[in-house]
Amino acid sequence: MAVIDFARTSFPDRAAWHLQISGSLESATMGSLLLLVNEKNTVTATAFENAGRPRPLDSVVLSAVYADAARSMIEYALDSDDFADDAGFPEGSLGATLSSLFDRLFPDQSITDVRLRRSGSSALFASDLQAAVKIFEVPG
Repeated sequence: MAVIDFARTSFPDRAAWHLQISGSLESATMGSLLLLVNEKNTVTATAFENAGRPRPLDSVVLSAVYADAARSMIEYALDSDDFADDAGFPEGSLGATLSSLFDRLFPDQSITDVRLRRSGSSALFASDLQAAVKIFEVPG
């Protein structure tokens, strides 16, 4: 994760965050994922500063970032033909990380079924993901 000024990047100046995902599913997760937070978006930057002891607003922001990052990661996985129910990925790889996230969010569902649901209705898929990540729920 890095906090940067988006005005010095190709990202929209007013965006709050951006998750960069690159590399193949066999690539190391640590080199494949980078969450960038726009320092000019003080609400988001402050939420990350307070992540250890979040205020109510910080919790809402962090929940939204988590939901969006999970969506981006799952969509990245589903866009790859190599991401399949019978695929095996090396430990520490992006594919293993995405498989673990998929299994947590969509237990007892096949990758094929979720991919088909997403292609059939992207809006329903977005709602499925909101439910899966328990957006805005207070941990307890």
